[in-house]
Amino acid sequence: MKKLTMAAACAALILCAASAGAAQDKGIPGVRGIDHIGFTVPDIEQGITFFRDVLGCEEAMRFGPFSDDKGSFMEDLVDVHPRAIIKQIAMMRCGQGSNIELFQYSAPDQNTKMPHNSDYGGFHIAFYVEDINAAVEKAKALGLKTFMGPLKLEEGPAAGESINYVLTPWGAYVELISYPDGMAYEKDAKTRLWAPGE
Repeated sequence: MKKLTMAAACAALILCAASAGAAQDKGIPGVRGIDHIGFTVPDIEQGITFFRDVLGCEEAMRFGPFSDDKGSFMEDLVDVHPRAIIKQIAMMRCGQGSNIELFQYSAPDQNTKMPHNSDYGGFHIAFYVEDINAAVEKAKALGLKTFMGPLKLEEGPAAGESINYVLTPWGAYVELISYPDGMAYEKDAKTRLWAPGE
C-alpha cells in the first residue's frame, strides 16, 4: 500500500474542511479553517525576505533544526528521508489570511526542481490585493517575473475577479487576485468562499 504523502494529506484535509459545513459528521471533527500553508524554500532568508518585502507578511517566530541521525523520526513524522534535516522553520503572519510556514530542508533524496502548476503536486498560493493593477506594477518594478494579466473574468461563476501570476525568486507560483465588487456566484450561493474582511 502506498504511503500518503504530506501533500496528499494536506489536500485531503483541505477537502474535508471545504465540505465540513455540509457533512461535518463524515469528516474530521472540529475543523475551523486553514491555520497555515507550508512551503519548502531553498533559502529561509530569501523566503522570509520575499514574503515580508513583497507581500507584507510579518515574521512571528523561527525554530529548528530538526533531525535524527540514526532513527526514523523524520520519516515517521513528516514522510521524508530518515536523514533529512529541517534546518530552520519560520512562521509568517500574512494580513487577514492564513499564516505561511517556511521550511529549509536538506535531504539525500531532495528534488530541487519546482513543479509546474500542471504537475502532480503543483501548487500556487493566492494573495488578495485591493488594487490588482497597482500590485502587478509593483511586482514588475521589483524585478519579479509576471505572467499575462491582470486578467479580468467577465463570464461564469468567478466573473468579477482579476488575476495575475507572479514567480518567486526560487520558482514557486504566487497569484495576485482581486474582486472588489464580488463574484457572480455570490448572488445565488448557499456557501460563500472566505474572503479577506469577512
